[in-house]
Amino acid sequence: MCPHTSLKQQFLKKWIMGLQRCSFSKKNMSILERKKTIKLSADIAMASARNGTTRWSRALISNASKDGSDNRLVQQILGPDSNTPAVATTTNKARTRRASVCKKIVKRSHQIRRRRRKCVAAAPVKAVTSSISKHLVRKRTQVLKTLIPGGEFMDEICLIEETLDYITSLRVQVDVMRSVASACFSQS
Repeated sequence: MCPHTSLKQQFLKKWIMGLQRCSFSKKNMSILERKKTIKLSADIAMASARNGTTRWSRALISNASKDGSDNRLVQQILGPDSNTPAVATTTNKARTRRASVCKKIVKRSHQIRRRRRKCVAAAPVKAVTSSISKHLVRKRTQVLKTLIPGGEFMDEICLIEETLDYITSLRVQVDVMRSVASACFSQS
């Protein structure tokens, strides 16, 4: 529970700082511009609270930086103290660890396939059921890849890890926003 609390604190601090920086850029904003700015600052604050250690956080920052007007807002939110070299070393270590884990998984799956080939006497109904379940898993995996930022470039194992982390981060984001909203309404 403690990591969620510190993540909430980091997110809140960076989100408020981002909102303050964005509020100075334009005084007269339309409702749609405010909504976009709040959403963008919340996304960038959550991604920067993760310090670029996850793929989804790097993808969020990268996607926001591609647009010209959003790039300016991203730079304002992240500020001059964004640390990209530390991110690269972290990702290289994570990649080598994941690569060794993936090799082990592939080796185990080949062993399981060999065992299954020996047991070919399985009923055709089982094969049809297996085919349908594989199709459903593949279809749901494709949908998940579209929901997670940067998910289209991930393998299934990494996608599940990133999805779990992304859901946790979104939950933290919602909790903080609810707390801020309830504090604003209680003061009114």
